[in-house]
Amino acid sequence: MNRITLALLSFIAVSFIHSPVFAQNEEEATEASGGIIQRYGRNAANGISSVTADPNSSNLLRNYSSVTDELLQSPPDADWLTWRRTYNNQGFSNLDQINRENVVDLELAWNQVVTVGNNMPTPLVHDGIMFLYSAGDVVLALDATNGDMLWRYSHDGEAGTSHKFGIALHENKVLVPTSNFHMVALNARSGEVIWDHAIEMEDYDGYQLRSAPTVAGGQVIQGMAASFVPGGGFIVAIDLETGTETWRFNTIPRPGEPGGNTWNNMPLEERQGGSVWNTGAYDPELDLVYYGVSPTYNTAPLLYPLNIDGVTNEALYTNATLAIRPASGELVWYYQHVVNDQHDLDWIFERSIVELDVNGETRKVVVTAGKPALFDAVDAETGQYLFSVDTGFQNLFAAINPETGEKIPNPNIFPDAEEIRTVCPYWQGGRNWHASSINNETGYLFVPMFEVCMDTLLDGSGTLLTSGLRADTRPAPDNDGNYGRLQAIDLKNRELAWQHREEIVPASASLATAGGLVFLGYLDSKLKAFDQSNGEILWETQLDAIPAAFPITYAVDGKQYVAVVAGQLNIHTGIWLGLQNQFSGFVPEAPGPAALWVFALD
Repeated sequence: MNRITLALLSFIAVSFIHSPVFAQNEEEATEASGGIIQRYGRNAANGISSVTADPNSSNLLRNYSSVTDELLQSPPDADWLTWRRTYNNQGFSNLDQINRENVVDLELAWNQVVTVGNNMPTPLVHDGIMFLYSAGDVVLALDATNGDMLWRYSHDGEAGTSHKFGIALHENKVLVPTSNFHMVALNARSGEVIWDHAIEMEDYDGYQLRSAPTVAGGQVIQGMAASFVPGGGFIVAIDLETGTETWRFNTIPRPGEPGGNTWNNMPLEERQGGSVWNTGAYDPELDLVYYGVSPTYNTAPLLYPLNIDGVTNEALYTNATLAIRPASGELVWYYQHVVNDQHDLDWIFERSIVELDVNGETRKVVVTAGKPALFDAVDAETGQYLFSVDTGFQNLFAAINPETGEKIPNPNIFPDAEEIRTVCPYWQGGRNWHASSINNETGYLFVPMFEVCMDTLLDGSGTLLTSGLRADTRPAPDNDGNYGRLQAIDLKNRELAWQHREEIVPASASLATAGGLVFLGYLDSKLKAFDQSNGEILWETQLDAIPAAFPITYAVDGKQYVAVVAGQLNIHTGIWLGLQNQFSGFVPEAPGPAALWVFALD
């Protein structure tokens, strides 16, 4: 099965999920969900930029306090202030009211129907108010205890189909990246626009704005994806106060710039990719933001080196971690995880900062992985390679240089025109955008994974990459009928701690808590809680739709909640539905409305 067929399966699957079973009004929503939908948020008409409740009617809005730099650096346990809760992107909460002993009693507290569409949102919570970026460039402010609508904003512009991770908070602002390439600052107390900045480009075709912004150094920092755009992607900074652009960093060096000679003498218009898909991590002490950069799909001109002095085919800064000074855009260091990527390995996912003992010294470490689910650790201050941990599924690399981290390609799987090569994982990866979480105290990292491989042939018929690589998906050679995995990695000991495998693949990011739990959503619309110590399932519930998003936990007035959006999907969900059907015959039940689900102890 080639990429076109997979895309068709994706379209069919997503069309099925977004079929007319979704309710059109509050009564229909309640009936469609078995009577559990308590509140319904309507989609405003096009052109309405803000629908606002009376601020005087809500003590929550009046009492909303400023989200300061200090709060972002050390958030209250009750709050979820950034994409992965904290600047270090660990996806971990200190809340422990819900724990191993009582999670079995977790029940639905409330839910709220949201706009149907392609989206992967992360709710943010501060001072008892939840801010949710719904599909169609809609932002909701909700009472986090019951879902009551406080205000609603709808961006005045074509919504597009970008699958967004979320928004950001700072001071009294809600910072919103839109599908038509604006960064909008909303008043957190009213939903009114404070400023609206249009990110300027010569041609907007091919760009996508997907990740939540990172707020650091007085800047709103946003990565731009540009998979097939000549010249590639970039990272842009917008001044928090004025809404004007401060700096821009091109993720593909121009000819004559440092790194410009690493593209095999390709002209700039043929240099593509370098997308930034994920939200950056930030270390306030080092004053560095960390971003991952994607590969290029224009791989044919890079397949073999030209053997010209001073010219290489490394293709900087693809598949690299960039450490950037937030106030100026200065590149302080970079580390390239894979060079000359001919398999779309995408070392672009979350960068997580964790403190670890390395050779007897406590160091700040940036941990990240690409699609092979092979994790690299580099020094947060210098970019020095420290170690790698392999989850044991990939066969792309035969060895890793222990000093430099250089990946030694497996010669038996390099693209070949005469022989079919079985490559694990397949082009969507052993892991993807489904973010991992880390318990910094135990050093455990919890990774949602997928066990599917591909048979490749360099026959020129493939559409995955310009090299013509054909990629037909297949189960792993030793597959036992299980395609989904939750993997726990012990970062302190650099080893695998445990794994949970099952037929159905994960659909969400993982969420780890101080209650000893890991929460994870699945393609069969289940949300599960695992024991962090051994992977035992302690609780699960059946939702009305697939939770393909980023779950969070928060507290209001001493009561802890767990929240996740279900039914707002993305292309990856559709692809996996097609694969699950192909390999196991899995067909999801007709879903209910897209909704935010919130759970708590009774």
